[in-house]
Amino acid sequence: MPFSAIAGHRPVLDLLSRAVARGTLPPSLVFAGPGGVGKRLTAVALAQALNCHDGDIGEPMSLGKDACGTCASCTRIARGVHADVLFIQPGDSGTIKVDQVRDAIDRTAYRPFEGRRRVVIVDEADALLSEAQNALLKTLEEPPPASVFVLVTARPDMLLPTVRSRCHRLRFGPLAAADVAAILIRDHGFAETDARAAAAASDGSVGRALDEDAGEVIEARDAAARLLKAAAITTDPRRRLDGAKAILAGISPDDLRDELSRRLLAVSALLRDIGLLHAQGGEDALANTDLAADLRTLQRHFDAGRTLDAFAAVDRGLSALDRNASPKIVADWVALQV
Repeated sequence: MPFSAIAGHRPVLDLLSRAVARGTLPPSLVFAGPGGVGKRLTAVALAQALNCHDGDIGEPMSLGKDACGTCASCTRIARGVHADVLFIQPGDSGTIKVDQVRDAIDRTAYRPFEGRRRVVIVDEADALLSEAQNALLKTLEEPPPASVFVLVTARPDMLLPTVRSRCHRLRFGPLAAADVAAILIRDHGFAETDARAAAAASDGSVGRALDEDAGEVIEARDAAARLLKAAAITTDPRRRLDGAKAILAGISPDDLRDELSRRLLAVSALLRDIGLLHAQGGEDALANTDLAADLRTLQRHFDAGRTLDAFAAVDRGLSALDRNASPKIVADWVALQV
């Protein structure tokens, strides 16, 4: 997948594209950011841009170089079978051992076999054992002239300071909910409603959205909306507690704590969207864009101060669940506070 097809991260992608076009790409890079936001995908796109047979310099990537995505080189890189693009990733032990690193270093000592540049992508680089990181140090400081090393990690602080100091770090942030939903629809066959619900609960991570069951996410969001609607129309404590019953409805006793956490996170997402509307944010920036009409209705009952207080109450409820508080008591307390 070329740079132009990757969702989000435009400043990072433009920077890489221009560096490839100008021949100024640093030979040692760290791609750091949350899991599931496209760091590995970007590393593959970089390898394609460096080795594409047909990529052009032109307008789509701010006068940078992008891959075509369809030539033999691009397709082989995407499939992981290109001779000059090496992937290092954790083995069965969950770690990356020194022998894996030394093998890649040995291969970079030779000229590229079928491409212009040899690219070594270390996925989940935080899994590198200390001796494996130490084995990389000299190569990261003085890489072979035709080689690029990309360390992909969600936990850059797990890398040794000596490794981090030898690499240029590029930071990847969470994706916008709209981008996550678009990827789920385009690449994973989600229905639009399921994609938007999963994206709203994903914290900007496609990986997290894929880990969630779409039906459960929608159910959690519906329960969250019922709680806020119940709180919006009454101050009567007894009727507020009906909202607590609504958010607990249909949950198996064995799943009560985990499912209540999921539903309270959905409440937080709705409150964030209400806060965004108060801040004059556009509806296209909402995490739950398909619920825009309902959110506008709730906005009339939740002014900016109440929205902030409700968000804080939900956060305290989640913390109480983590401390093993009774889910029923937490649900009742949150319903009375929002």
